[in-house]
Amino acid sequence: MILSLRQAIIKRVCDKSEEELAGVIEDSIGGDDKALPGLGVLFEIIWENSGQDERKSMAATLKSHIPEGAD
Repeated sequence: MILSLRQAIIKRVCDKSEEELAGVIEDSIGGDDKALPGLGVLFEIIWENSGQDERKSMAATLKSHIPEGAD
């Protein structure tokens, strides 16, 4: 059985509680760059299951925390 990266990440977290999921996210933030694809998959799930107001809020939060002219 060959899993895609996305499937492997979902499989890794599918049985975790909300607290455990929060821990996975907290442990991944600011860590090694190899955790970034996993955070991307989790964010994709959050984004796809959020309403328009939540999406606007997330985008506004992101915009307000990206430094100007970040290169």
